[in-house]
Amino acid sequence: MEEFEVSQAAKKTKTVYISTIFSIALVLLMLGMLGLILVHAKNLSNYVKENIVLNIIVDEGAKETEVLAFKKNLDNNVAVKQTQYVNKEVAQHNLTKDLGEDFVNFLGYNPLLSTIDVYMKADYANNQNIDALKKNIEKNPIVKEVVYQSSLIDMVNKNINTISLIVLGFAGILLVIAIALINNTIRLAIFSQRFLIKSMQLVGATKNFIRQPFILVAALHGIIASFIAIIILLGLLYYAQQELPEIIILRNFTEFGLVFISMVAIGIFITAISTWFAVSKYLRLKIYDLYR
Repeated sequence: MEEFEVSQAAKKTKTVYISTIFSIALVLLMLGMLGLILVHAKNLSNYVKENIVLNIIVDEGAKETEVLAFKKNLDNNVAVKQTQYVNKEVAQHNLTKDLGEDFVNFLGYNPLLSTIDVYMKADYANNQNIDALKKNIEKNPIVKEVVYQSSLIDMVNKNINTISLIVLGFAGILLVIAIALINNTIRLAIFSQRFLIKSMQLVGATKNFIRQPFILVAALHGIIASFIAIIILLGLLYYAQQELPEIIILRNFTEFGLVFISMVAIGIFITAISTWFAVSKYLRLKIYDLYR
């Protein structure tokens, strides 16, 4: 009978620990996802800014050698990330492909002009720097017109700052919720061991001696939970990359490593601290309080 009760108690404890690990893993998964968003926020912001195009329309009478020399000069500009020259023939091919029919046959001539698409570096992708570059470009005699959407740039910069503040606020709230959830999960797990804790105390075990194995087990659970969360997160990232190939721009192994190490550290720290407080609570309780 006693062996049966011990076996049942062991199974119950094992079930509690397994559910605890998976509960912690889910919380760490949420923290990991938010961590990736935070560390990649700047990369995402830079990606958006560096895809804003400054279109330089070249005068029809300009020689191609002059255009290529001008393009090379732009490439050397400190504010320019890259340039792309699109001559009349390439522009015609691209538009024909988009329209699905050859408009030149209908019009009898190619009305398109050659262009140079300029992509700015993220640090210079604002109206002030672009206006200064535009004025400098317009001085060149081969340039007919410079076109860019100033309102779009203002909107991008404003929205990025707003989104960054929202994400930071959400990160703080989620961190508090995560700590509370993990703490409650640990307290429930320790609750099932309250009689064992008090029994050890009654036979003369010191408080630190009683706490130590519980804290070590909790830290181990934190490590296991964090690895489970990391594996799930890697699976989600792989799936996201298959569905959205453009997300490869956010792939930075150093930042991934930083997030994963943080997940392990948070898992160990919160579980160990929560266990310390939970065990200490039952060490302070009187025997008759254990039944309440």
